[in-house]
Amino acid sequence: MSRFYRYRLPSWCRTWLIIIETALLPILIFQAIRTIFWPTTFDIFLLGIIIGVFIAFKYKWI
Repeated sequence: MSRFYRYRLPSWCRTWLIIIETALLPILIFQAIRTIFWPTTFDIFLLGIIIGVFIAFKYKWI
């Protein structure tokens, strides 16, 4: 099984990955602040997903 390489993807897909990667940090900060002030189950679940995707981008798993 070959490893996932970002550069093998079509150019439109790479563009979307770059857009998502740059927009993820402000969304993460906003969601963390929102979860601190009004914690609900959905907010905590959503924050966990966003943190997981952020870590995946940081370590180049995506």
